[in-house]
Amino acid sequence: MQRAKDTDRAGLELLDALPTDGPVLGSVDGGVATVTLNRPEKRNALNAEVQGLLPRVVATLDADEAVGVIILTGADPAFCAGVDLRELGAGNTGLVLPRTRRGPLPEHRTPVIGAVNGVAVTGGLELALACDFLIASDRARFADTHARVGVMPGWGLTVLLPQAIGVRRARQMSLTGNYVDAETAEAWGLVNQVVPHDELLSTCTALARDIVSNDPVAVAQLLDTYAQTSTTTVDEAWSIEADICRAWSKEMLDPANVEKVRAEVMARGRAQQG
Repeated sequence: MQRAKDTDRAGLELLDALPTDGPVLGSVDGGVATVTLNRPEKRNALNAEVQGLLPRVVATLDADEAVGVIILTGADPAFCAGVDLRELGAGNTGLVLPRTRRGPLPEHRTPVIGAVNGVAVTGGLELALACDFLIASDRARFADTHARVGVMPGWGLTVLLPQAIGVRRARQMSLTGNYVDAETAEAWGLVNQVVPHDELLSTCTALARDIVSNDPVAVAQLLDTYAQTSTTTVDEAWSIEADICRAWSKEMLDPANVEKVRAEVMARGRAQQG
C-alpha cells in the first residue's frame, strides 16, 4: 500500500531543491505545492529547457512527504501555448516525441490540479489533460492545433481528450483546430469548474486543502485505482476495484479510526449541504 505523507511540514531540503527563478518555479505552503510555468513572454511554450525541468520539479515534489497536492499553472497571460515552435522549426523534433504515459508529466502518486489561467493549446492542452482534474479561469481557452502545424500528438491527446469530452467532440477540436472557450469547456466536461480569473489560485488552493485534510494513504490509493480502472475494459475495471477493496479491507481498514472520524465526516457533510 502507499505510504502516508506528513503534510504538516515542508523540509528545508525540499525548499532548497525547488527553483525560485527561471522557466519553471516551485513553492510549497502547508502541504500544497504550486508549480508555475514561467515563460510569459513566450506564452509558457514548452522548449527543451522546460521539458527537462518540469518533470524533475514535479518528481521532486511527488517524492516528498511534505507535499499532499500539486497545483500546476502558468504565468499570466497563458497556461501553455504548447511546444516551442521556434525550436521545433529549427529541427529539435525531440520536443514532440512520446514520453511517459502521463505525457509531459512524470508518473505520480500526488494529485495534480491544473489551474488553467489562459490558453492551453496543443502540447499545452496535453499538459492540462495530464493533470488529475482542471479548474479554469474565465480567460481560459483550449485548442488542438496539431493538424494545423503538421505534427501528430504523442502525449496522450487522442486517449485523454475523448475520455474528457467524448470522441466526437474530440475529433471536432482536433480536425478543426478551433478554440473552445472556458464556458464551453466546462459544459463539455473538459474542466470541472470555471471561476473568475482573480479567484483561480485561491479556488485551487481551497480544493487542495480539502484533499490534504483527508487520509493521505486513501487519497493515493484512490488516485491509483482511477489510473488502473480508466485504462481498461469495464469488466476488468470492476474486477480491479473489487481486488483493491478486498486488499484494503484486509490490510488497511481500521474500524476504530472510522468511528473516530465519523462525527467529523457527518458534520462536514451537513455543512456542505447547507
